[in-house]
Amino acid sequence: MNSIEALVRPNIRTLSPYSTARDEAKGAPDVFLDANESPYAGLGYNRYPDPRQKVLKARVSALKGLPAENIFLGNGSDEAIDLMYRIFCTPGRDNAVAIEPSYGMYAVAADINDVELRPVPLGADFALPVEELLAAADANTKLLFLCSPNNPSGNAFAPSALMELVRRFPGIVVLDEAYADFSAKGSLRAAVRECPNLVVLQTFSKAYGLAGLRIGMAFADAYVIDLMNRVKYPYNLSEATQELALKALETSPEENIREIVSERERLFQALPSFPFVRKVYPSDANFLLVQVDKADELYEVLLSGGIIVRNRSRVPGCSGCLRITVGTPAENDRLLQILCNYA
Repeated sequence: MNSIEALVRPNIRTLSPYSTARDEAKGAPDVFLDANESPYAGLGYNRYPDPRQKVLKARVSALKGLPAENIFLGNGSDEAIDLMYRIFCTPGRDNAVAIEPSYGMYAVAADINDVELRPVPLGADFALPVEELLAAADANTKLLFLCSPNNPSGNAFAPSALMELVRRFPGIVVLDEAYADFSAKGSLRAAVRECPNLVVLQTFSKAYGLAGLRIGMAFADAYVIDLMNRVKYPYNLSEATQELALKALETSPEENIREIVSERERLFQALPSFPFVRKVYPSDANFLLVQVDKADELYEVLLSGGIIVRNRSRVPGCSGCLRITVGTPAENDRLLQILCNYA
């Protein structure tokens, strides 16, 4: 048994996945009487979608530079996060470690799966606490969740520090790169071919502008991807979702990314001029974390002006902070005008 296999829950290790007749069939049938679908096309979605998303996965493979066997596509990154707990953590016994503050679904998925999550606070200016994260692990620790660029702090961690954790952590390291397209530090997804305990998450929701479709990507060792495909629900991405994703991938998001990064810099320079802004944290993502006086009041002022931001003032390490997504130039102008009037 290899080291990764030893981390897997015994019942998952031996799980026989749900199998469709089309998975099992040979040849190229063109009359489908196997799945109790309607034979009438209607809107064109009377047939079940490809459960392995072969066409979309081939396109993602070409785009991301990894073989299809190293790629999982799910219903948002949240599906992949949940699968990590379901595959590796025995409820009521095992635990996971995560940085704090960070994406809230790591904790929610832990609670749903009855797994203890051990939060480790980030250091000064949200620095990565490598030794503290390692010290939080014990014999029952199966997962480490890292987010880089981190949400809500916005900073990307040094690849060398992340790889040190991958090498030294005794379990699976889940690196959430939802915002990596906006960072000059790039991605570690290529490392999954040499590091079987590394799982890298990315998404179509941010740079690709497809949040409404809910498509997450996971890159990992082929054995881990096989486990994810065994445990997931058979038809986790609809046919319409796969078709729209393929259409979106016909064009590059690079122009939009450049504009968002440029607008991020404009807001980063403009926001400190307001007397109620205490600090604007540097960001490698498509948002800024801004510490202000009277965060609750300012949140309501923006809301009354038709702008919703994220009030993070009650999150550990984010006292008095609002998280502001970078919008279009016109949306950012409107934000700045409301702040001018408030000042």
